[in-house]
Amino acid sequence: MGSGYSKMKKQAKMFQEQMAKMQEDMQNLEVTGSAGNGLVQITLSGEKEIKKLSINPECVDPEDIEGLQDLIIVAFNDAAKKIEENSPASGMGGFDLGNLPFGLG
Repeated sequence: MGSGYSKMKKQAKMFQEQMAKMQEDMQNLEVTGSAGNGLVQITLSGEKEIKKLSINPECVDPEDIEGLQDLIIVAFNDAAKKIEENSPASGMGGFDLGNLPFGLG
């Protein structure tokens, strides 16, 4: 277990630090999704928690609650898609490297 192991352990530690930074960046990320030309807007954190919901009174019709519900769903999904697109870890598959073997994690 000479220098090859040492080098591998160092690389794993660097990778783990990069992943921790990406997770921190995701926690600080906020995106806004919208529907109905901005009638409904939802701001989500990088962890997909709703931070803000804005509904224009023009789209509030007591006779069409289902339409408002649809706008909210579309706005949420739009914001969630933007999180995936802006994620520094997109393509990383959300790996948890905390349990690497041989003390690497």
